[in-house]
Formats: sequence, C-alpha cells, structure tokens
Amino acid sequence: MTQAFDSLIAGYRRFRETGWRQQRERWAELKEGQAPRVMVIACSDSRVDPSQIFDTSPGEMFVVRNVAAMVPPFETGGGRHGVSAALEFAVTQLEVAEIVIMGHGACGGVNAALTRRFHQAAPGEGGFIAGWMELLDEARDRVLQDRRDDPNIARAMELEAVKVSLANLRTFPFVEDRVQAGTLKLHGAYFAIADGMLHVLGEDGAFRTA
Repeated sequence: MTQAFDSLIAGYRRFRETGWRQQRERWAELKEGQAPRVMVIACSDSRVDPSQIFDTSPGEMFVVRNVAAMVPPFETGGGRHGVSAALEFAVTQLEVAEIVIMGHGACGGVNAALTRRFHQAAPGEGGFIAGWMELLDEARDRVLQDRRDDPNIARAMELEAVKVSLANLRTFPFVEDRVQAGTLKLHGAYFAIADGMLHVLGEDGAFRTA
C-alpha cells in the first residue's frame, strides 16, 4: 500500500473505534435505508467537505460533489448524466425537501472558467475541465463586463457560479414542479476558505454571512 492509502486505512480504524461505535444505533437504523431531508451539491475540492462544514451525522445529507459544484441544465440527449441522475434520485425517490448549492473560495474550476486556462486543451490535458466549465461561459461574460478591473473578480465569479447552478436546477421539470408546489426549497451558499465563513444567498440576490 502507498503512504496515502495507509493513512486512509488508519483513519478508517479510528472511525471504527470512535465514530462507528459511538453511533451504532444510528448505523443500525441506516442499514434499513436512508431518508435525508436535504441534498447538497458541492465542489470536489478537498478543502470543502460538506459533512464537516455543516457538522452532520451519517444519513442526514445526500451529497453530490463535482468540479465547481455545478448543475448542468436539463437535457436528455448525449453523454452520461451523473449529476442529473443524482438529482432525480434525491428529488423523486428520496423526496428531499431542500437542495443546497455550495460554492467556495479559491475554486480551481471557477478560476479555469474565468481565465479559460484549458481552452482548446485535449482530454487528459484539461479538455474535460474546459468542457465542463463551459457551463459558466455566459456568467463569465457578465462578470467581465461588470468587474473586469475588480481585484475581487474571482470571488464575484464564484458567487455567480452558485446562481447559475440554482437557475439550472429549475430547468428540471421535476424540480420546478415541486418548487412551485412548495414541497421543495432551493438554497445557495458559499464557503470562504480563508476565514471559514459560510455565506447564504438571500431572496434579494445578495450573499450574507450565516
């Protein structure tokens, strides 16, 4: 085994002695099934683990993580639909009551969208990243038009990415129908790595500290 994997196994053994033993009743319940009330769509970034940030127990959140916490718009053709499948499962099968899109500071994916660092790169050299981050092309244009000389343009782009994913969520008919019926709520959030503060998107379109 490698040193990194050895560390994971050591962590698992600590978990068995602490977390698992301390919550054995909870794990006994979970073996019968899951019933999370919230879905969190977050970034794959190693620094922003939703379970740690929200201090949750096993079974409380249904989590999807990908580059930049993006939700693509509803579409039925072409390719595989990992995020869409997870979203469909959470909403129609688990019947979650709330969905949270959580972006974060110093996001490499959003930076790639802003700088077009991997533009025209081949797969294996950044091409998959570039293709995924095309989801933010229109947002990039808006941010550059309004904030081209703003030293905080990266943060502005990160916040805009959360709004894009929220808008894309509502293109899914099974999401929008439930939002309109009042059985599903959508939330935007942003975790600032530098100071550990969580910011929540208000109905007025502004992010405020939780």
